[in-house]
Amino acid sequence: MNPTRRTVLIAATAAALAPALPEAAAAAPRTGAATPPYASYWYPDTFPAGSPGPGITWRSLKSWRAADDADLAFNAASVPLAPRFTPTPANSTARSGQARVQALVSFGPTAANPSQGAATADYYALTHWSYLDELVFWGGSAGEGLILAPNAPVVDAAHRHGVPVLGNVFLPPVAYGGQLQWTRDLVRKDASGHFPLAAQLVAVAAAHGFDGWFVNAETGGGNTALGTAVLGFIKELKALAAATGQRVTWYDAMTVNGTVSWQGALNSQNEAFFQAADDMFVDFRWSAGTLDSSGTRADRLGHGRYALWAGVDVESNGSGTSVDWDAVVPAGKSHTTSIGLYRPEWTRNHLPADRRAPEDFHAADDRFWSGRSLDPSQPDTGDPWRAPAVSVADRSTVTSLPFASVFNTGHGLRWYEEGAVTSDKPWNHLGLQDRLPSRRWVVRTPGQRPAVSFDFADAWRGGTSVLVAGALDGPAVVDLYATRLPIAANTVVELTYRGEAGEVDVELAVATGEPTTAGTAPPYTCLPVNADNKACRVKTVNGWQTARLALTGLSGTVHALGVRLTAGAGPVRWRLGGIAVRNALTTPAAPFGARVTAANGGDLRLAWNAAPGTVRHYTLHRLLPDGTRRFLGATGQCAFFAAGLEPERQEKAARFELRAVGELYNASTPVTVTHPW
Repeated sequence: MNPTRRTVLIAATAAALAPALPEAAAAAPRTGAATPPYASYWYPDTFPAGSPGPGITWRSLKSWRAADDADLAFNAASVPLAPRFTPTPANSTARSGQARVQALVSFGPTAANPSQGAATADYYALTHWSYLDELVFWGGSAGEGLILAPNAPVVDAAHRHGVPVLGNVFLPPVAYGGQLQWTRDLVRKDASGHFPLAAQLVAVAAAHGFDGWFVNAETGGGNTALGTAVLGFIKELKALAAATGQRVTWYDAMTVNGTVSWQGALNSQNEAFFQAADDMFVDFRWSAGTLDSSGTRADRLGHGRYALWAGVDVESNGSGTSVDWDAVVPAGKSHTTSIGLYRPEWTRNHLPADRRAPEDFHAADDRFWSGRSLDPSQPDTGDPWRAPAVSVADRSTVTSLPFASVFNTGHGLRWYEEGAVTSDKPWNHLGLQDRLPSRRWVVRTPGQRPAVSFDFADAWRGGTSVLVAGALDGPAVVDLYATRLPIAANTVVELTYRGEAGEVDVELAVATGEPTTAGTAPPYTCLPVNADNKACRVKTVNGWQTARLALTGLSGTVHALGVRLTAGAGPVRWRLGGIAVRNALTTPAAPFGARVTAANGGDLRLAWNAAPGTVRHYTLHRLLPDGTRRFLGATGQCAFFAAGLEPERQEKAARFELRAVGELYNASTPVTVTHPW
């Protein structure tokens, strides 16, 4: 089947979702079952004939109201869209200001797609955000629903990396159950001549905190009158969206005469829709000639050629897909258009079910985004797959203090806190993902290149650490972050690491300027990480060392951060568990008004009022009768669903501790919630 800014949250909606209650309230649960929250989806208005299948709820967008949405507190994003910058490119072929990359990704089914992650590490945990300019939350089906709102974890992770997220409006082909009535429902006018569902779409995006809509009208059988109505709808949707910082992308399917005829080009049949929207996904039928003429036409219209996403279908073959890359991103001249990747979650889905370990997924994903060399600074010119890193300059959002990362990829086999396992259950929650290194993995060494990867066998916090393994027969600098961090008199950098094999001398690599040319190394100053360095303080917790280094003698702005490793004996296995850059250290304020809002046996819905100030996320632990704490989960939202809890022996009430976690991963004092069994 063909595929098809800024966060705006409504203050009144937020207030309605979190009414003020006394701190640490232990309110009695509401009457009714505590059902799991799922990502939202709707039909425009009319439902299919018959009844929904198991686990499916049919909903009308026309009837949706934020105040009536019981799952909105779980689904509303908490992270605003971060600004980002473009550092000096990692290689001489990667360009800024030309081709952009869009991805259409199905993170889960239309129905029963969990709002806040799940108890499995088998998940498409997208991490190469630095090459993306737009993410579409792809999905929809005739039997479940056609209009999808992205769930909060996806939006929070994308926004943290500066990537806008679009919901999906999918009007399927008749062959896939599409009904022309649904298109007519979507574009029906009210008595004043406006399109009420255009306003509904904008309200949904505002309440959920995402950035607009991808509109894919593929239901055939229409006529010119319907085509005119759809065009009017897109114009009004765009005007309303623009007023709230949202955007609209149109998919090349319906033509101006109301029929569905995929053009594979920008031409007279779809130009009006392109002009009405912000940009357009060009169907896969493009050729070098049609893309060239499309780019010229887009320039003439004032949108610009890079507002066209040339569709590349990677659902079946991923990085093995044959693509005429010179037609899209030629090496010897300006890029023709942007790139639209359809279903890059192939990097997970192609793996056999018994080989979907996180390491296998990330190996395939790194190859897809970085190329066969697995080093964006040294692209393999013989690689038939032209990975985004080869053509597109990476971006970064690391621009302010405090900054910290524990290299959490958003899924894991266990949950770690200060190097100790506090839950041995696998999990995924993309909203907990850190800002991750944008160039994976750039390693600069005169010797044999070590392997660098995200690893799930051990972590300082969350579920992941960075593992460096190899002979290390020469000093190796691993690039970590491109940054724009101001240096003050009290600025310090903290590295948390541990060695597993071999002997390694560790240095912090800090650059206060940019490389002289694309593809060259930042001008690093290397600061020894050891007790002999008077500007360094080291402490050990659970086998992990945390070194705090003052940036003595440096001034201005930190442009890049890395680590320089020199082996005293090898082979080496060395883990990096965290990095932080800060001035003063402040403790987050605690949330308040924590309560159980619904209960059904061991299934609970909890809610609380947001802690004042900046909060990265909230953690929920269960306090057991013997005094130990068991990690239950974490979320950026002010609501949490806990499933399958059981009373401990002779336990009359469950006790929970809720904490706010700051950007430096330091936690607030706990707020206690109790629930009688």
